[in-house]
Amino acid sequence: MKYYPVFLDISDRQCAVVGGGEVAFRKVRRLLQCGARVKVISAKLSPEMEALKNRNEIVHINGRYKADHIADAFIVIGATNSRTVNNRIFRDARAGKVLVNIVDEPERCDFILPSVVERGDLAMAISTGGKSPALARHLRQELEEVYGEEYEIYLDILGQTRAIVLARRQPSDENRKIFEALIHSDLLKRIRKRDWDAVKELVREIIDEPIEVNLS
Repeated sequence: MKYYPVFLDISDRQCAVVGGGEVAFRKVRRLLQCGARVKVISAKLSPEMEALKNRNEIVHINGRYKADHIADAFIVIGATNSRTVNNRIFRDARAGKVLVNIVDEPERCDFILPSVVERGDLAMAISTGGKSPALARHLRQELEEVYGEEYEIYLDILGQTRAIVLARRQPSDENRKIFEALIHSDLLKRIRKRDWDAVKELVREIIDEPIEVNLS
């Protein structure tokens, strides 16, 4: 099995999670972070999930899972401790053409969830194809040490400079030279030193325009 790597926009999409325990909570939290509207189907909720419910961050369906609970979902995640229920979720999702993920059962998944390192808009996803989540976590921890919080500022600067350069409507080869000059400069080193005047000076030298990104 080879998975097709993709980043989905689920903002304001209806997603469903079946299960109310710790594993389900982690899946719900991630969905919420990505802007999804989340429905949780479970007769019991963990304290963390109850807190989300009390803050109106999720819609809770208190009861046993039924097929119509996921009829309007874009994505459904099965996170129960019942193989029988998980099998029903998988079959119902497939019948309704809903993307489905059954936790810890790659053979019953349309997609698997990678281990992710995030630095602002920079996201690095690690997947082992479901063979070893432990290895994926280990690699994530290594990446977290290499790619620190400075990469969030770095990417914000690169994003702003890209918008400025593209607005000039010059040939793509000229744009590429500027972008590569930024990447191969010591911009990241200056950010790590938090020498903001030096950062602004370098960017202005390369793109010939000032930047106004938040360098706090």
